Amino acid sequence: VQLQASGGGLVQAGDSLTLSCAAPTRTFNRYALGWFRQAPGKEREFVSAISWSGGSTYYADSVKGRFTISRDNAKNMVYLQMNSLRPEDTAVYYCAAVGRDTYGWPYNYDYWGQGTQVTVSS
Repeated sequence: VQLQASGGGLVQAGDSLTLSCAAPTRTFNRYALGWFRQAPGKEREFVSAISWSGGSTYYADSVKGRFTISRDNAKNMVYLQMNSLRPEDTAVYYCAAVGRDTYGWPYNYDYWGQGTQVTVSS
């Protein structure tokens, strides 16, 4: 499945931003989805994940309470609403997909989109 992330940009600390990820596939609801990020000089890290139905969500401790993941299976879209952004949230954000009920979820994925840059200035 192909994934295309968008919505990144340059914002100030405390601002909000919503990332979107499109997956033009008729089998979208067969995939669990996730968001990861990678800051310069750092390893890619898990941010959030959502099950195929949207009934289960997971968050990294660093974003819990500030970020919200959601999906719209009718539109083949997954979103990451980011509030109260901090400079340490600066990174390239990637969306990813894996077949539902795959062992290792929410941390292991088979499909990755290109990243979208989020820069938070202090």
